[in-house]
Amino acid sequence: QVQLVESGGGLVQAGGSLRLSCAASGRTGTTFAMGWFRQAPGKARDFVAAVNWSGSSTYYTDSVKGRFTISRGNAKNTVLLQMDSLQPENTEVYFCVEAQWGPSEGLKYIRAYDYWGQGTQVTVSS
Repeated sequence: QVQLVESGGGLVQAGGSLRLSCAASGRTGTTFAMGWFRQAPGKARDFVAAVNWSGSSTYYTDSVKGRFTISRGNAKNTVLLQMDSLQPENTEVYFCVEAQWGPSEGLKYIRAYDYWGQGTQVTVSS
């Protein structure tokens, strides 16, 4: 039902910035949270950040605190991930995700999410 379409990935030099965007379509009501996971080739997907419906609460994995910022759009059908001070280790595929239900304590886990985007590649040159 819900489709998540990502954009904003690309190539950036170390120390640079990118802003990822995700637009949700097909939603007939509200949802609990949206967020981002990331995955390096041959590795498991890891939680990056999430934001609740109102945008009042955000959640980050420790490695991105202070560098990445997640936010919601006015229509609440979009989520942004501002990524600053990017380093080569941030070269991964980033996936937009949506959780229809809480609790918020579970948002770091893949099982919390009901919908996934196709992924957008972020490449940071060294």
